Amino acid sequence: MAMLKKILNFYLDASIHVAVSVISMAGVTFHLLGSSSDINLLGFIFFSVIVCYNFIKYGVEAYKYLIVSNSYHKIIQAFSFASFVCAIYFLLQLDRNILVATIVLGLLTALYAIPLMPRAKNLRSLAGLKIYIVAFVWAGFTVLLPVLDAKMSLDWDFFVTFIQRMLLVLVLILPFEIRDMQWDDKSLRTLPQILGVKNTRRLGVGLTLGFFLLTFLKDQLYSIEIVFRLVLAIVLILVLIGGKRTHSKYFVVFWVEAIPIFWFCMFWWAERYF
Repeated sequence: MAMLKKILNFYLDASIHVAVSVISMAGVTFHLLGSSSDINLLGFIFFSVIVCYNFIKYGVEAYKYLIVSNSYHKIIQAFSFASFVCAIYFLLQLDRNILVATIVLGLLTALYAIPLMPRAKNLRSLAGLKIYIVAFVWAGFTVLLPVLDAKMSLDWDFFVTFIQRMLLVLVLILPFEIRDMQWDDKSLRTLPQILGVKNTRRLGVGLTLGFFLLTFLKDQLYSIEIVFRLVLAIVLILVLIGGKRTHSKYFVVFWVEAIPIFWFCMFWWAERYF
């Protein structure tokens, strides 16, 4: 049992779970496009998410990422460097347009963690900006890159899907914001700090409804997409009104981040059996 807990903790601490969550959202986009998943793109997204998240969590300052004294963090560091090599390999297999988009998204991710100048703050430190950067980057990786990979146009449906994905990520972030409220610096001005926990939950419910209702603005709409978005919206609302459960470590970092995986599994199940 102790070994299983260690494996689970490494799975979570090394950002493998969040990487699976991100590629699940990319997989949903491929399903919505009616395009087969590109293993090279999914491989790149998976390993680059591990690198980016571990860099943000453990190496906001470069020297901290290179000089690690804790043996557990050394293992995560080695895993991160191996993931970086894999990410580069998969990226080199992809189209030039994806490379350009990745550079832009990568710069945003870097600015999120690294100050522009020695005395400047990073984007993560700017009041209220953090979650919007994360939402935009996630939407870029899980909507823009699959659309570019499928060589489809950036049409109306793309922009609706992109905004929906940003809303989804914003809602998924809120339980983390609520959980971390007691530890976050007041200068960050996170939504729970500004609005309070109750109003943040209400905002999350409103964003979830917006996420679902935007579906009906799409030019190409399928009944299965409506049903699955409705199920997803119900799950999100249940999480948001979950009360003190959102303060649990495993509830947030495992179950909340597993929601996109659940969403992808619904599409996978429908494709197999319908």
